[in-house]
Amino acid sequence: MSAEVLLQARNLSVRFGGLLAVNDVSFDVRRGEVFTLIGPNGAGKTTVFNLISGIYQPTSGSIEYAGPQGRLTLTEQPAHQVAGLGVARTFQNIELFEHASVLHNLLIGRHIRRETGFWADVFFTPKVQAAEIRARQKAEEVIDLLQLQHYRDTLVAGLPYGVRKVVELARALCTEPQLLLLDEPSSGLNVEETDDMAFWIQDIRDELGITVLMVEHDMALVSRVSDRVLAMNQGQVLAMGQPQEVQTHPGVVEAYLGTIDDVSNLRRPAGSASGVRA
Repeated sequence: MSAEVLLQARNLSVRFGGLLAVNDVSFDVRRGEVFTLIGPNGAGKTTVFNLISGIYQPTSGSIEYAGPQGRLTLTEQPAHQVAGLGVARTFQNIELFEHASVLHNLLIGRHIRRETGFWADVFFTPKVQAAEIRARQKAEEVIDLLQLQHYRDTLVAGLPYGVRKVVELARALCTEPQLLLLDEPSSGLNVEETDDMAFWIQDIRDELGITVLMVEHDMALVSRVSDRVLAMNQGQVLAMGQPQEVQTHPGVVEAYLGTIDDVSNLRRPAGSASGVRA
């Protein structure tokens, strides 16, 4: 594995009964980039995310990851240990503790960085106190980054959908990942919220140095933040490269629109309403 490659997927295939959901997919994700998977619904994008997260096991192929513990095979790791290896994830369907505050949801994200044992926690030793201070400092840094100060003590159940999306992103950042998996981060957001999300993704890469692997349908957002794009359809790779060349690839256009005559719809400028969604 090249030193600049953080994640390397090779010949991934997943079969569910008679359905081949992912078929011989290979790609590399380089350190410090935003790498985006695009494609119509059912293309296999989220299945690839589930393979990286350990939720699914591949029928064949492997995923190599150069994390803080050194190079290892992610597809050999149990799902509950993947986050501890420096891989964080958000979900298309928001997964938060609704009856806890924003701050408490973020502190839950710090759980994988726990440095103390049961009895130390019971007696609240100086080591536990110091760890609690560090956890709260990290949570406050993320709150400031994503401008969540106004919602710090608000219960998640009372928040608008767009803010919940940001809180889930914040909780993932509190785990201090090397690789951040974003599953349709703009889904359900309005134009202004999507614009904010684009800024935050760029800040996460540029200021925090976190590598981002994203599944996204909004082509304006994809064009704006992505360094490289991989297009999938029916479980297979259609094209890979720079956003513009992938979005205008004839096979990608046909997969989205069914005709090559509407290519202009895939080439809307980054500031347009939402781009093409599938």
